[in-house]
Amino acid sequence: MNNNVKESLKAGIIGAIMGFIMSFLINFFLIPFPTDNLINGMNHAISGLISGFMGGFMGVIMYIKIVGKKKEKS
Repeated sequence: MNNNVKESLKAGIIGAIMGFIMSFLINFFLIPFPTDNLINGMNHAISGLISGFMGGFMGVIMYIKIVGKKKEKS
């Protein structure tokens, strides 16, 4: 189980980095709402960081749960 948590954290960190970069780039170049583009990009990058991490982490946790149930049945 400890290895599964490490894999979940690794997937979460990768998702967080991807979310950070994509949110920053999209909001810096395409949707600059506040007057300062850098602050706008950083605000959205932080939200992308959080949502990317949670998406990756929860996806792996659900995968582990499903695989665990299949192993119990067999």
